[in-house]
Amino acid sequence: MSDLDNPVKNCDPFKPYKGRLQAYERIPENGRDQAAIIQELQTVSEEENVKWNTGRVSGTFYHAGDEHRAFLNKVFSFFSHVNTIQFDLCPSMAKFESEIISMTANLLHGDASKAQHPEDQVCGTVTSGGSESIAMALKVYRDKARAEKGIIAPEIIMPKTAHPAFSKAGQYFGIKIIEVPVDPPDFRVDPCRVEEQINANTVAVVGSAGNYPYGLIDPLEALSEIAIKRGIWFHVDGCLGGFILPWIERLGFEVPPFDFRLPGLTSMSADTHKFGYALKGTSVVLYRNKDFRRYQYFSFPDWPGGIYASPTAAGSRSGGLSAAAWAAMVYLGEEGYLKAAAAIMQVAEGIRKGVESIPELKLIGNPTFIISFRSDEVDVYHVNDFMKIKGWRFNCLQLPPALHFCVTLPQTLMPGLAGEFVEDLNAGVQYAKNNAGKPAQSSALYGLAGSAEGNQAVNDLLCGVFDHMYSI
Repeated sequence: MSDLDNPVKNCDPFKPYKGRLQAYERIPENGRDQAAIIQELQTVSEEENVKWNTGRVSGTFYHAGDEHRAFLNKVFSFFSHVNTIQFDLCPSMAKFESEIISMTANLLHGDASKAQHPEDQVCGTVTSGGSESIAMALKVYRDKARAEKGIIAPEIIMPKTAHPAFSKAGQYFGIKIIEVPVDPPDFRVDPCRVEEQINANTVAVVGSAGNYPYGLIDPLEALSEIAIKRGIWFHVDGCLGGFILPWIERLGFEVPPFDFRLPGLTSMSADTHKFGYALKGTSVVLYRNKDFRRYQYFSFPDWPGGIYASPTAAGSRSGGLSAAAWAAMVYLGEEGYLKAAAAIMQVAEGIRKGVESIPELKLIGNPTFIISFRSDEVDVYHVNDFMKIKGWRFNCLQLPPALHFCVTLPQTLMPGLAGEFVEDLNAGVQYAKNNAGKPAQSSALYGLAGSAEGNQAVNDLLCGVFDHMYSI
């Protein structure tokens, strides 16, 4: 039985439905009524949506409105039962995914690649998300380096600010990841420090467009030149910015080259399920030519069950997600994407100017849609504590302590939101001043990191959290 109307809620943030919804340790002997299940799940969904529909949540929900989401859900329902790996039974999957790849390559100047190298043609695959796109690129570089260069202990160099998915893939695939620190005031990687780390085992370098902590674009032109000069490969992580930076650039904002206009670029990741406004669960990884992509494929020809082959890490994938991603791109069109980017930048500019107007805060870099800031005068985690009271959800950064707010379309639907943000932020700074010397509630986890002992403590803590999440 469920008791969603019970006003007394469980205080455990990971188990808010304990005592309100029936928990299932085993499959029930008798199935439940469909209408009751739908009603219960609708109530849960509506309750959780309240948390982010205010527009006060940083990033997280990259959607283009309720009407757009309903449209994609309908498209998904037509193909929810389809397995993308079964192209022979459902050739629509080949249509959807090949066109998603082509449209993304065109958006990211795949034509420039062909102009630089006539034998090349940018290609790629659709994946389940940015982490898989990154992992696939690293697998390609590992296997290509082993086959063509004889490198059996591959190393990849990346900025400290690059997404942890690179380190995750490195751990999975036995690739040594070399991190290069970033320093104030620029907070972008120094190309000279990257080049200093290159050795005989280096297979690739990485840059971000933009990075998650600060939303900044690394000096990609310089990294491209280094890759060409040193005969190594170069991946740009555009998972976050790949589907918004092109439109920001078209709107006249200053955006340095970040895609296949860079002659040294050999692969790039871009998430359709972020600013591409597709349903969660799709991304694109692109390569300069098919010679790279072939190292991504997996085949097992002598299996008793028949020849098995898979283009990505996943085997079965829902065709509904690919169909919805395709539908989002062709429905919005250039006009829709430009309109969305303009609305986002209007809010982001208001927030940026507001942060700049507060003397105790320091803006990090030259931001676009992510506004990040730190302080030498107040504890920004105290600021975050206050903003949480006001209903804002920032992303807390560390090393150094900082906060960022990623503007997405939900923020553009709330008139006056940028003004409210700045007003509350000013009050948050005053709150931080009044609580100077006291420990901030937000800093507990982040304060543990930065040393071997601290990192192990964080790992132990997070393992405990996951164990708790996955228990009834």
